[in-house]
Amino acid sequence: MATVRANPNFNADAAAQQLRDAMKGLGTSEQKIIDVLVSHDNRQRQEIKNKFKTLYGRDLVEDLKSELGGNFENAVLAMIQETPVFLAHELRKAMKGAGTDETTVIEILCARSNADIAAIKAAYNKEFGRDLEKDVMSETSGNFRHLLVSQVNAHRDEVYVIDNAKAAADAQAIYEAGAGQFGTDESTFNAVLCSRSFPQLGATFNEYKRVTGKDIADAIAAETSGSLKDGYLAIVKFVKDTGSFFAERIHDSTKGLGTDDTSLIRLVVNRSEIDLAHAMNAFQKLYGKSMADYISSDCSGDYRTLLVSILKGGH
Repeated sequence: MATVRANPNFNADAAAQQLRDAMKGLGTSEQKIIDVLVSHDNRQRQEIKNKFKTLYGRDLVEDLKSELGGNFENAVLAMIQETPVFLAHELRKAMKGAGTDETTVIEILCARSNADIAAIKAAYNKEFGRDLEKDVMSETSGNFRHLLVSQVNAHRDEVYVIDNAKAAADAQAIYEAGAGQFGTDESTFNAVLCSRSFPQLGATFNEYKRVTGKDIADAIAAETSGSLKDGYLAIVKFVKDTGSFFAERIHDSTKGLGTDDTSLIRLVVNRSEIDLAHAMNAFQKLYGKSMADYISSDCSGDYRTLLVSILKGGH
């Protein structure tokens, strides 16, 4: 369940004026900016952005950049961008330069619908003049590359009627490709995990447990390693419990020395209009602490206020 939803009393003119009032003159009202952004969904924010330019002849993004700073600015800009464009930029950031942030690439590509991935690919090409599949191939290798190329291809079955016979056959195939033989046939794992619908995979995982007595995640952990293992397990966790998958990702972004603010912003902003409430419930069960309290203890200032406001919702 989303925490940020469309404003039922949407008025683009009024919202644009509120943002202009928040930034003109001496000083900036960060709270007014937060209130406007959190009380509208991304589609409405795009209309507000366009209306802002129509009314004032000014670019909202540039005005926000000139008035804000730090992680608060980054989070605000993440909310202002169209979602596919934002995720395209996150992927580019994760792949350019020395080394690749495999965790981010896995999170974005392994837990999306075909339509989402197609929109991200189009945005990536428009923003950077580059082909996402080619960049993924140049930045990865081996079976991990095969996994990501399968995801970027965006042809996962999305017929959500479960075929129990196929689930049984796939479970047997996975067993024979892994624990049932010497060595591992990763191509079989890839074919099943990357082509079946998410509900169909859930049935396959249940069948695997029934037949072998073992959890599919344990089998993958035993048969694979490194980024390939992380990618396969991301799909498994997403299928089995989406809320827990994103709760763990948010927890991981803030544990240890320093906070991975880039990941924290992406996760909170992007999931806020999809299933952030489920992730919050899972977070409480997993860690015995509310996500809001956890983030509050790790962040500060207007940045913390914005993130907590997203968690609470704007209506």
